[in-house]
Amino acid sequence: MTNPNQIPGMDEREATMKRDVMMVATAGLSLINGMHFSPWFDPVAILMKPFIAGSVFSTPLVYLYLVSIFVSAMTLLIAGVPAALYERWRGLNETNPTSLYIWFAATLLFTANALLAAVS
Repeated sequence: MTNPNQIPGMDEREATMKRDVMMVATAGLSLINGMHFSPWFDPVAILMKPFIAGSVFSTPLVYLYLVSIFVSAMTLLIAGVPAALYERWRGLNETNPTSLYIWFAATLLFTANALLAAVS
C-alpha cells in the first residue's frame, strides 16, 4: 500500500540518486588512480611519450594532464568489463545496482595501490 503523503515518482528519484552516487564514486576512484602517485602513472607516461612528442600536447603540464586522464579513462574501461560480463550473463538490457557495485568494486581493486601510495 502506498503512503498518501508520498510524492509521486519518489521511488524512481531515489533509485536514480543511488545510481548516480555509485557512478560518481566509481569515477572519483578512477581519477585517484590517474594521479601522479599511482603506480600506473609512470609506466603509462613512458609509453605515451613517443606518441605525444612533437605535437602541441608535448608541453610538460599538458602531457602530465593527458597521462592522468588516460590512466583514469582506462581504469574506468577495464573495471567496467566485469560489470558488462555480468549484465550479459544475466541478459539485462539496462544497468542495475548490482552491476554498478561490481563496477565500483573492480575500480576499487585497480585503485587500491594508488590509495595505499596516497596514504603513505
